[in-house]
Amino acid sequence: MTYDPIFQKAQEAFFFYKNVPGKEKAAFLRKIADGIESEKTQLIPLASEESNLPEGRITGELGRTCGQIRLFANLVEEGSWVEATIDHGDPTRTPAAKPDLRRFLTPLGPVVVFGASNFPLAFSTAGGDTVSALAAGCPVLYKAHPAHPKTSTLVSSIIQKAVKDSAFPSGLFQQVEGGVETGQALVKHPMAKAVAFTGSHVGGKSLFDLANQREEPIPVFAEMGSVNPIFTFSKKLENDIVGAAKSFVGSLTLGAGQFCTNPGLIFVPKSLEKEFADAVKSELEDITAAPMLHEGIAESYYSALQYLQGRNELEWVKVAAAKDLIKGHPALAKIKSKDWLKDNKFQQEVFGAFALMVIYKTEDELLEIAQKLQGQLTVTIWAEEEELKDQLYLINLLEEKCGRMLYKGVPTGVEVGYAMHHGGPYPSTTDSRSTSVGVYSIKRFARPIALQDMPDILLPDALREGNPLKIWRMVDGEFKK
Repeated sequence: MTYDPIFQKAQEAFFFYKNVPGKEKAAFLRKIADGIESEKTQLIPLASEESNLPEGRITGELGRTCGQIRLFANLVEEGSWVEATIDHGDPTRTPAAKPDLRRFLTPLGPVVVFGASNFPLAFSTAGGDTVSALAAGCPVLYKAHPAHPKTSTLVSSIIQKAVKDSAFPSGLFQQVEGGVETGQALVKHPMAKAVAFTGSHVGGKSLFDLANQREEPIPVFAEMGSVNPIFTFSKKLENDIVGAAKSFVGSLTLGAGQFCTNPGLIFVPKSLEKEFADAVKSELEDITAAPMLHEGIAESYYSALQYLQGRNELEWVKVAAAKDLIKGHPALAKIKSKDWLKDNKFQQEVFGAFALMVIYKTEDELLEIAQKLQGQLTVTIWAEEEELKDQLYLINLLEEKCGRMLYKGVPTGVEVGYAMHHGGPYPSTTDSRSTSVGVYSIKRFARPIALQDMPDILLPDALREGNPLKIWRMVDGEFKK
């Protein structure tokens, strides 16, 4: 099958839509959010049925989805995200006249977005990747995830209605269905300008490699998972070891462990090994196994556990119940830090409610661990302030290994806002400079361009004199509104 016709439609939509004022883009995005909410009585049970996620979880996810859509509507309406910068010319300057230079961010073009299985709404059809691309001014070709086809189709129809009601070209949003070959064809198409993906490391890395083998390489913003380690210190842990165990287990088993931010790794001092392991085991005994997203994910989960159960370095605190066709029973194993350091396979994500407890004896071991640690979406430190003041070198090491560092709480629960960074060094993502959550995700789908001595009549609104948008921008080296 050739995808030339849909890319041609997307390209035609791009030349129209890129010049649409931010206020009109914002109104369009709000139509999508309103449409999703108007269909929630049909959408929530449908998404729940296709994903095995409870309706309460889907209800919350729907709220998050609409909230982030409206967040981007506010962003593009205000307009300062384009980083408008004006450097006025000076024809009297000697020995050479100074040109008039104006710089801002302009959209890339048609973007290919892949839906995620574990978030049928918030990281799928109208999820953060799609919405941030539309907000930036890019048409979207959405590759629907086969795990929730009916949900994708319904949300797709809502977006397409918003496109029509806004009098925008139909090529602005198009859903494409198919398997691996379809996804590869979309990425390889010469009109594709960027790719957004949330899923496994194997899937994300293969798309990244494919995009870089093109005659014209394009950016791939792949969020590929993480084990999200928690580093615990003795004083903090012993102050409330039961509470710490409860928080850890709650985050580990949230959504049957099917979040990219579930903590799959926790470092515990030897002095508190038994007490903490017992507290965690007690909490795990009370957890009822929940259905996983689909049988394929459950199969992968139990295959990973089977491999780990064959490793002699591990001591099992909680062995998962007998393999279930769909439910993911939680599990926990312990390992000594010296053994953990020897094999990078102990850093690989097990997508499900499994964690590895690494026992360390000295803080020097933590430094070695931090150096060995691979790139993560998050790193969490549980320590009292008095313990932190002597750990600046460790903290500096860990900052180099993550996109978000937490000093209390747990990594699950990603705030959608202005200061969030949901990304991290490889292998957690393919580009640590980008985020897939929060307003800065819009900048994945834009590039800077400088306009030199352009006639006023051709300037975009953000770069015109008089600042018609009333946005903050840089003018001759000073921020002005």
